Amino acid sequence: MRKLLSMLFVSAMLVMFSCDDDDPKPSDSTNPTISAPSSPVEIGVNETADVSFAVTVPGGYQSSAVEASGGTAQINSEPSAGATSGNVVVSFTANNEAGAGLVKITVTDQGGKSASQTAVVNKDGDSNVIIVDANVETDAVWQSGKTYILAGRIAVVDGVTLTIEKGVVVKGQAGAGANATALIIARGAKIMAEGTAEEPIIFTSVADEIEPGMIESPNLSPGDGGGLWGGLIILGKAPISVSTNEQNFQIEGIPASDPNGAYGGNESDDDSGILRYVSIRHGGANIREGNEINGLTLGGVGSGTIIEHVEVIANEDDGIEFFGGTVNVSNVLVWAVGDDAIDTDQAWAGTLDNFVVLAGDETDHAFEVDGPEGSYGEGTSTGHTFINGTVRGSANAEIADFRDGARAMMSNIYFFGFPDPATSGGLGDFSLSGAETTDNFADGYLSFDALEITLAEGAVLSEVFKNGTDAHVTVKAAGENTVGADLSALAWTLAATLGELE
Repeated sequence: MRKLLSMLFVSAMLVMFSCDDDDPKPSDSTNPTISAPSSPVEIGVNETADVSFAVTVPGGYQSSAVEASGGTAQINSEPSAGATSGNVVVSFTANNEAGAGLVKITVTDQGGKSASQTAVVNKDGDSNVIIVDANVETDAVWQSGKTYILAGRIAVVDGVTLTIEKGVVVKGQAGAGANATALIIARGAKIMAEGTAEEPIIFTSVADEIEPGMIESPNLSPGDGGGLWGGLIILGKAPISVSTNEQNFQIEGIPASDPNGAYGGNESDDDSGILRYVSIRHGGANIREGNEINGLTLGGVGSGTIIEHVEVIANEDDGIEFFGGTVNVSNVLVWAVGDDAIDTDQAWAGTLDNFVVLAGDETDHAFEVDGPEGSYGEGTSTGHTFINGTVRGSANAEIADFRDGARAMMSNIYFFGFPDPATSGGLGDFSLSGAETTDNFADGYLSFDALEITLAEGAVLSEVFKNGTDAHVTVKAAGENTVGADLSALAWTLAATLGELE
């Protein structure tokens, strides 16, 4: 399951994967695809070895480019022009430092579409970087001071506990579709990931040059966006509300043939372990067109699970998404995600307490809240609670959309930095969608209390907080809010380090 590598040294030469709208979507089946060696290439210092990448190019092969760290590299052989498959072989010469190197190739087809992939090279030395290329099927400990590289979709299977010690860095290789890289804690498994404020556990991309002991990446920033790997998925046995098979539903993005994607059950106090002082960055690889992995996905996670002190940064899709379950989550920060910061579905029945949302340029909603999809949660007060939050908007973001019979309570939350809906095409609003949702608001199954907002200049409260929700909101001048998050609990985060909480 593990292959030992030496100390990872990654130079600033690596080109970050771009998330610009003009780039090809990795879910597009006509894009080039690349397979890197599944195991690290072994090499001595100052020696040369070939690194071979298998490529498929539906649009006809045009060219390749190579970059490297820990040594130098050049393309030794490649497919002929117009070929639809073949191998790109790179000659890598290691430098004189024991450690690990990276070889990254970018393949471009004759229509200008491109894709990239990275291989790891082991250059004699101590084991501080470990490739994880198979499911975790026995209890395992990922040790402080080491970097673990996910080589694909990795599951901790039913009955197994994965312990991740403080300061560990986990990096996901690039991948999309069925090959999207993710760490899945299957139903019945446990993750014991206990970082500290001084030494958080960091999940990020292999393109990130961060090493254990660092908080800030030397080469990636939140503005560089996500989609560079998948994300963290935790699944449990707590109740969910879906139209069919409420005891054994399959989480989105995991093939139905993979039993590690099942979630749901009737154990409200189910225990999936501990997630504490964890930073998840640059995830959200495409599963298929318009469907990316969340930074943190919680499917049927029970109240016996501890999730606190978590930040999600620059995820391509949602920051945190709850699919049913009863887990309570506290001290959370979500920053610069590409869709919704907090998304709830399938009658999640827990509490999110003390949180900060920092919308980015691509953020859609701070909150997207959906109601039950099946029998569980219908006709009852089953819902979830958002309490003690600070939410900073952006020019393109909406505050919240409660829809499809949403049932929730929201209290002691301060909003600011959102645009005026009247002058931004409807952005910046807080709305209830559908008759079932507005009925729940009237009946008390959806409620709001002690909300405060600093409005954009010229904005009218009733046009921002719609459907009568403005009756539960107080307008405050900037800096004069009396509700919101306790920011001191989030002083450990990268966002605080970079001055975003000042």
